[in-house]
Amino acid sequence: MSTVTTADNTQLYVKDWGTGRPVILIHGWPLSADSWDDQAMAIADAGHRAIAYDRRGFGRSSQPWSGYDYDTLADDLAAVIHQTEARDAVLVGFSMGGGEVARYMSRYGGKSVVQAVLVSSVLPFRLKTPDNPAGTDQAAFDKTALALAEDRPRFLAGFFRTFFGVDTAREPVSDELLAWARGVAMQASLKSTLACLASFSSTDFRSDLGAIKVPTLIVHGTEDKTVPIDASSRAAAKGIAHHTLVEYEGAPHGLFATHKQRLTKDLLDFPGR
Repeated sequence: MSTVTTADNTQLYVKDWGTGRPVILIHGWPLSADSWDDQAMAIADAGHRAIAYDRRGFGRSSQPWSGYDYDTLADDLAAVIHQTEARDAVLVGFSMGGGEVARYMSRYGGKSVVQAVLVSSVLPFRLKTPDNPAGTDQAAFDKTALALAEDRPRFLAGFFRTFFGVDTAREPVSDELLAWARGVAMQASLKSTLACLASFSSTDFRSDLGAIKVPTLIVHGTEDKTVPIDASSRAAAKGIAHHTLVEYEGAPHGLFATHKQRLTKDLLDFPGR
């Protein structure tokens, strides 16, 4: 199966590799399912089924004008689960994708899901408010939106240096990988890029956390400047009953590339727990 059709007839591009227990990989902003290729190959080679899809508006999926709120994105995930006939699945959400995991679990009662993994996740609430003082000021997200609208390629060039911790890493990712990431991000529509920025920066998932009742692995880098760990995974862990929090010391946001061997091992070990 190469596409899934959602309730509003959006076409989602899907990679479906291997056989066995399904592991559904949900990518971060502003990338595509290709960001999961290293992990997906390892998952399939290990005897599992790796399912990775491009979020609406990104990669090779359709680019509709609407539907970038998390209720709709969770409905899209439900369509992927249903149409791929995934059963007893592990949901893996990276960054923005953690929001889809949480909202699916609350909106659909965790149907067909037996475990979850949150990697560099935006949970539980990114925006600074009176009752969420550790969040990020709205002005910072507004600045990002303006920079995207003015010169998206230039913004993305700087964004991915921080995303992958290039300026602080002992062994930074290659210039070629940075160019690849920017190219993948430019496949998305400007509309979806801006709309998803608004969604992940403003959606409050604190009430969704209690719906994550399955064993959950939480992975985050301690030097993540894109989604700082104190306001995200350390806080989210307090609201998820059956969790294991694994902190990658000194690691940035883009763990799927900077720490791909360690992350791959953690993902492969977790389904067996």
